[in-house]
Amino acid sequence: MKKEMTSMKQTRLHSILDEATKLLIEKPNASMNDIAESAKIGIATLHRYVESREQLMVYLGLRAIEVVSEAMQKIHLDEENCETYIPELIEVLIPLGDKIFFLTHDAAIHYNPEIEGADLKLREPILHAVSLLQQKNYFRQDVNKNWIVDVLYSILFLTWQQVVSGDIARKSAASLVVDTFYHGFRARS
Repeated sequence: MKKEMTSMKQTRLHSILDEATKLLIEKPNASMNDIAESAKIGIATLHRYVESREQLMVYLGLRAIEVVSEAMQKIHLDEENCETYIPELIEVLIPLGDKIFFLTHDAAIHYNPEIEGADLKLREPILHAVSLLQQKNYFRQDVNKNWIVDVLYSILFLTWQQVVSGDIARKSAASLVVDTFYHGFRARS
């Protein structure tokens, strides 16, 4: 029974963290009271799960890495056909734009060694794929791989925002991102 309670508590914590992520994207200075209200719980309940805003931020970073990592595990990098990796990655990660935004933009988590290490590990397969694509001349070789991945993350977040707001259809979002990522906004001749 205790294991079940732990699982239930973990599920509840994940729900709270997911709501907090959404709120903090819209309102970065949201208070703990705002976060509790957004998660539809009392402040005392929130404090049973997290002791402070600092701890909340660490949990949010770890949760984002966990969710993105689980999604990325569904994709296999075939080095011979590495050009299929980025489109598959984009398809899987667009719905996680809020998590990606949090990982790339929240300064509070960038000074936590556990999060930094987990984020570096998370980026490894993407950086490797970018390196392979640079070798095959899909991307310029004189551009830093980390810059390319950061640009990809930014495009994913912006696309997620546009899908959520209804400005881009979910079904066409991945192809739009792939085309933009590989070709920019150059007019087709």
